[in-house]
Amino acid sequence: MSKACYVCGKRKISGGHITRRGLAKKKGGIGMHVVKNVKRTFKPNLQPARIREGATVKKVTVCTACIRSGAITKA
Repeated sequence: MSKACYVCGKRKISGGHITRRGLAKKKGGIGMHVVKNVKRTFKPNLQPARIREGATVKKVTVCTACIRSGAITKA
């Protein structure tokens, strides 16, 4: 099974998670300070599905957004 959506091609992408500490200025503090900046990956919600494509039936990996939108017809 592929790690990308069969319909839209959605795959994992990299990004970051910023950890902040402190009391916000509007709450009376001196402001939020960045403590840590960590790399992470954002993964799509991929599900195995049997789809009908013409007269054939295939087993493919599809993201839940494509399943909900009706981009595929389940077999």
